[in-house]
Amino acid sequence: MSILVRSIAWLLAAAVTFATLGPPGLRPHSDLGQDGEHALAFILVGLAFGLAYRRRRVLVAAAAVVLIGALELMQFWAPGRHARLEDFLVDALTACTGFALAAGADWLFSRFRAGPAVTSEGPAE
Repeated sequence: MSILVRSIAWLLAAAVTFATLGPPGLRPHSDLGQDGEHALAFILVGLAFGLAYRRRRVLVAAAAVVLIGALELMQFWAPGRHARLEDFLVDALTACTGFALAAGADWLFSRFRAGPAVTSEGPAE
């Protein structure tokens, strides 16, 4: 299962990288608007990486923010693209939200797996 989740995370990262640096005409468009598209893409990336790298979630989240900044700066050299601080902020914040959702999902799953605590105090007196 871990290999599948990691593969999905890296495929999402590759798709986001292509959409960010590729030709504008090949980028998918939706009715969400630019900020909505960015938010959806990066919340999914954060969620996928948060689930894929559970034990190093904080380190991976920090690396993700740095790499999102690098990806935004690389747009200076991509024809037809532009780097914007607003895009970086939306991307980084929603990726961190995805990591937080992954942590919350892990916490919920661990609570349900543990089940209700059974206590034994002995026979009633």
